[in-house]
Amino acid sequence: MRLAGKVVLVTGGAKRLGQLIALALAERGAHIAFSYRTSAQAARFTVKAIEQHGVRALAIRADLSRAADVRRLAEQVKRRFGRLDVLVNSAANFDRTPFETLAERDWDHALDANLKGPFLCALAAGRLMRRGGKIINFADWAGVRPYRDYLPYCVSKAGVIGLTKALAKELAPRIQVNAIAPGPILPPHDMSVAARRRAARREPLQRWGSPQDIVNTVLFLIEGTDFMTGSTVFVDGGQLIA
Repeated sequence: MRLAGKVVLVTGGAKRLGQLIALALAERGAHIAFSYRTSAQAARFTVKAIEQHGVRALAIRADLSRAADVRRLAEQVKRRFGRLDVLVNSAANFDRTPFETLAERDWDHALDANLKGPFLCALAAGRLMRRGGKIINFADWAGVRPYRDYLPYCVSKAGVIGLTKALAKELAPRIQVNAIAPGPILPPHDMSVAARRRAARREPLQRWGSPQDIVNTVLFLIEGTDFMTGSTVFVDGGQLIA
């Protein structure tokens, strides 16, 4: 698939990694719709940045854990662009939840954002992609090798890997569905320099990756191959084998 002239929906596209993905796809000539939940100011900036590439942009406020919001999101994409070719499910949360204080609300918060949201968006996108298309989900290496203090998050990302395989089978051959499982790419804002160095030393490549590594993988799954589905690509510096 070539991105020029295609329509892409990026969830969580107003800031951080989602924004970088949206801008990279716009640079390739794709029209971009993206969702945001609370980052209205960042969304306005991102719309202007996308439009500087000579393509159309649409920002839609939505709670992706609510089916009604996702239906409205899909309807607005269809009304504005008339089609959808690619869905990038990048919206997620990453909350520390120590077992001693873990509560039902922590579980619901993680599973709603990281698994239910991608499912609802894929359901809506799959019905919009009448000419075929691609869905890219965001998993995590911790979905295969969970670590402490993030139990709901790790379970949610394991679910994304399973969701990717199941969707790939359901939607083949018309739609290809793959996932990206990042390792250490963007550290949390409250992570100290010392903690970042310790994290880097634990993996074979002994360094943090770049957001560009993830952007390049998204571009590969869209433009680089039309013969992958149901796969999870680990972009983790070797963290999975450490």
